[in-house]
Amino acid sequence: MSTRPDRRLRQESLGLSQIIASTLANMAPAMSFFFGFGVIVSGAGVGSPLTIVLAMVVVLFLTNTLAEFSRYRPSTGSFVTFIGMAFGPAVGAAASVVLTVGYCIAAASTVAVSGGWAHSTWLLFVGNDIPWQALSLIATLIVGVLVARGIHLSTTWAAIFFYFELALLLIGAFIMLIVHRTAISWAPLLPSSISGGLAGVGAGFPLAIYLFIGWENSAMLAEETINPRRNVPRALITGTVAIGALYLLLAYSTEIAFHGDVGALARSEIPFVDAFKGSAAGLLILAYLAGLTSIFSALLGLTNSQARILFSASREGMLPLVFGKIHPQHRTPHIAMWSFIGAAVAIAIVFGYAYDIDPVTLFGETGTLGSIPIIVTYLVTNLALPVYMLKFHRADFRPVRHLLVPLLGSCLMLFPLYGLVEPGQPFPYSVYPYAVLGLLVVSGLYGLILAKSAPDLVQRIGSYVADEES
Repeated sequence: MSTRPDRRLRQESLGLSQIIASTLANMAPAMSFFFGFGVIVSGAGVGSPLTIVLAMVVVLFLTNTLAEFSRYRPSTGSFVTFIGMAFGPAVGAAASVVLTVGYCIAAASTVAVSGGWAHSTWLLFVGNDIPWQALSLIATLIVGVLVARGIHLSTTWAAIFFYFELALLLIGAFIMLIVHRTAISWAPLLPSSISGGLAGVGAGFPLAIYLFIGWENSAMLAEETINPRRNVPRALITGTVAIGALYLLLAYSTEIAFHGDVGALARSEIPFVDAFKGSAAGLLILAYLAGLTSIFSALLGLTNSQARILFSASREGMLPLVFGKIHPQHRTPHIAMWSFIGAAVAIAIVFGYAYDIDPVTLFGETGTLGSIPIIVTYLVTNLALPVYMLKFHRADFRPVRHLLVPLLGSCLMLFPLYGLVEPGQPFPYSVYPYAVLGLLVVSGLYGLILAKSAPDLVQRIGSYVADEES
């Protein structure tokens, strides 16, 4: 099926180093680790760094799936395109709704914490009390302008903020290790240090997986990437391993700074900041600056990549066509971007204001709710790989790479998924499984109706291959 040149993004705009930087920025190590590590420790104890390593291994199973898809048919539609081509237009359309909603809700967590962290930083070091909602709105407006004006511009700024964040985190980690060098031991890296065995790992495992959400960023930038069949798979694997190694260092140095006191770690709202404060209080501003740059780079990365799911699904006819329009000058999906980030801002501010929820609590609640449909999509994409290969590339099918590895990845993803939906959780987490179930039902009905009313949809899905001309 022919494609329209006016709905093509600007091809060959990004190199390998740029999409890796965008992926790392999307994962936002400072923000994710600051608010996630305490929960992981409360479950796994001193051996919590190994929970992060296990999460990285599980995510690597997913990178194999997305890398294989990208080698054969790189697409801005990423998960949605691959699922649709494997299971048909009805399932693809349903996936476009599920994933877009999940990403919007998860993005609201970053929007909320952007204002919350900026508010805390300003209040601590300047003294003025500016409402976090206003700061969230300002941050997202800046991000919206940058991403709408061009992929190269916004990715460059995301990279700048990420590498500044990385430098501050590394400085903080090494200061902790030097100051507390007498407490250095192998304990955090020993399996015997994990509290509660498998149950202990499971308690913090969903959040450990959450630390890596954004690993898929480069796949959605395929159409704007030079040689996407080679560079996207490389970026997926490199980004996941690099961020995993960084998390391991941060987790180890934080535990050393706390001298292995699990109780104190679990009680700390932000363990890394408290550990840094106890190691070099005069340099505490570095930790807060790392948080600010992390959140800002995450907003840039997620808006660039996740809004492209909305754009691609619209361009291929699975969602309203208005979201598939491209800015004539900047060649960016500006309507999809503004709609995506606008929805995330609305969720954060409306729910935060209406229910008087503080930004940190809102970060946890929206992050958890948004993660459930995202993880479901990960799982289904793994199942789609063998179907896709047998359907379109049977001669290249390899049982281990295209069947065993993705099936094992799906089984492993059931672990964090169950942790997010298991019965007996406090409100509002107890209602999240039912909310997502409702979303799945509505999305499924939408997909069936759309597929029946648009017989040509099966040809449209995957019609925009990243490295092919119109």
